[in-house]
Amino acid sequence: MMRAAFPGSFDPPTSGHINIIRRAASIFDELVVVVAENKQKKYLFSVEERASMMKELVKDRKNITVAVCEGLIVGFLKKMNINLLVRGVRGLEDFSYEFDISMMNKTLDPGIETIFMTTDPEYFVIRSSSIKELASFHGDLHGMVPPLVAKALKEKYS
Repeated sequence: MMRAAFPGSFDPPTSGHINIIRRAASIFDELVVVVAENKQKKYLFSVEERASMMKELVKDRKNITVAVCEGLIVGFLKKMNINLLVRGVRGLEDFSYEFDISMMNKTLDPGIETIFMTTDPEYFVIRSSSIKELASFHGDLHGMVPPLVAKALKEKYS
């Protein structure tokens, strides 16, 4: 059985995230979406809110589960007996960052493999930080985030 994990902060989950998740889930027998909680970061949504949104967004796929990770991803993967990470990349900047992280993970646990999936072109410019900024000005989020997330953002900024 091929199992993989797709970690991220998902603050908020975007249409680009969902695209990568669904494509990865069509490749692997099981995909665990890992909602990261980094105590050093300030989030708009709590880890519970982010995990709840993600669970709702993937509930139609039986081979996708959602979990929360509050430590290093390599420790989480070891505990879950997963050795494959899926990372989405939009361009060279993302790839450079993700490559560095994959090398750190490989140093911490040589059994961890990382697969990079490029985004579909329509999601190339979508970034969670830009979405939060647009939402704070009550901009149109159509196509950038699922309706559930658009509603949650509207509530946060009302």
